[in-house]
Amino acid sequence: MGNTFYFEWEVALMEWIQSWLGPVGTVIASLFSEMGEQLVCVAVLGFLYWCWEKEYGKYVGLNVLVGITLNPMIKNIFLRRRPYFDHAGIKCLKPVERGADIYDISAQGYSFPSGHSTNGVTLYTSLARYKKNRILMIIGIVLPLFVGISRFCVGVHYPTDVLFGWALGLIVIFLVPALQRAIKNRWLFYGLLVLIALPGWFYCRSNDYYTAFGILIGFILAVEFENRFVKFENTRNVLRCILRILLGVGVYFGLNTLLKLPLSKDFLDAATMASYAVRAARYCVIIFVTIGVYPFLFRLGDRIFKRKK
Repeated sequence: MGNTFYFEWEVALMEWIQSWLGPVGTVIASLFSEMGEQLVCVAVLGFLYWCWEKEYGKYVGLNVLVGITLNPMIKNIFLRRRPYFDHAGIKCLKPVERGADIYDISAQGYSFPSGHSTNGVTLYTSLARYKKNRILMIIGIVLPLFVGISRFCVGVHYPTDVLFGWALGLIVIFLVPALQRAIKNRWLFYGLLVLIALPGWFYCRSNDYYTAFGILIGFILAVEFENRFVKFENTRNVLRCILRILLGVGVYFGLNTLLKLPLSKDFLDAATMASYAVRAARYCVIIFVTIGVYPFLFRLGDRIFKRKK
């Protein structure tokens, strides 16, 4: 299942790197790879949005979410198999879906373009574009670079997957803010983003697209809900920041577990339109509650801290 296409130099380069990588190199590459994981993106965005500066979090968050939605839409067009599927000399050192069969393409996903490389650019380079800080500029160049390189070191992407992943991330971080500046009506702008993402429902057959689509819708609804009804204040207090992030991550994972309970594992794992629709709806609810409703609790926390003072 899927398509195989590559340049000979890609395979030769990956085999050479893995022959020299060794256990320590594998650990280092895996750590850099983790920096492009969606969980890390969620943690960084949670800190920005809940603690540091809401508008900063919205700016970076929207770029990241558009990127993670467009990436699987492209993957499901090219259907490129991961390199270790077709080359015995390339090992899978860090599976995309831990615990699943590394040759299960529905679980491990397609290869082109690299989602971690796109995430690296949309997250870390967005941080630098918003603040235009020298340290953030260095982070915005170095981290996406190492995240991308790590993906073909661990054998799950060809170098061309990474190059196009970077390119997609750059397109997103310039295009999305430009559209937002050009379209003054927020709902018209949001509607355009959803319209761009909508075609994936007609052909995408991988969980990552439906997860991303649900998160994108949930995020849009959540920030508007918060802006109208919640209006929480950011804080630079370290203890409050830690509490907000820990509780927020708990709400996210708790809801994810809770919303799965009424559904069987077979249904959740099934590659059917019904299971995809439920997945999108589930993540929409999770993000809406985590981003839009959960900050209601910040007022209570602020009152408690003021009383203690």
